[in-house]
Amino acid sequence: MWTTLPSPVGELRLVVHGGALTAVAFLGPMEGAPADPEDRATVERFAARADARPLGARGDDDPVLKDAAAQLTAYFDGALEVFDLPLAPDGTPFQQRVWAELRTLPYGTTASYGELAGRLGLTGHGARAVGLANGRNPLAIVVPCHRVLGAAGGLTGYGGGLARKEWLLAHEAVTLF
Repeated sequence: MWTTLPSPVGELRLVVHGGALTAVAFLGPMEGAPADPEDRATVERFAARADARPLGARGDDDPVLKDAAAQLTAYFDGALEVFDLPLAPDGTPFQQRVWAELRTLPYGTTASYGELAGRLGLTGHGARAVGLANGRNPLAIVVPCHRVLGAAGGLTGYGGGLARKEWLLAHEAVTLF
């Protein structure tokens, strides 16, 4: 089942299977976002991946979808910092480990891909593997992949586009520069 939710970062599609949230996806580019061709291509690629996931029937009255929509609305209103939802993202065991680690990043904080790799006991190209898993996160915002920055603390790629990542970090009062 699925529903949509308007938000300050554009329309979101929320998907539930088996009583748990499986996806929070951005639908199209963020209004007013810069027209950077590379960023737009990233947004389009991630939107296509979200469109390829099974949706089922529209279910605006599903209790998990209603709760997810209410919690996301509270987050955008500045009244919620920690999501409390049943989650069931589809991914490999390694991706699941990375996504679980992302959920430990507190609101208003950031970490680098290398820091996350270190927390997971990875060395060498661990940061790259974490970045790839981070890029496959199907639960935008709820699993806060937007809180991950490059090694020098700068913005790096984000499936929803860098304008959304910047907006989400500013919303959480993260100072980047």
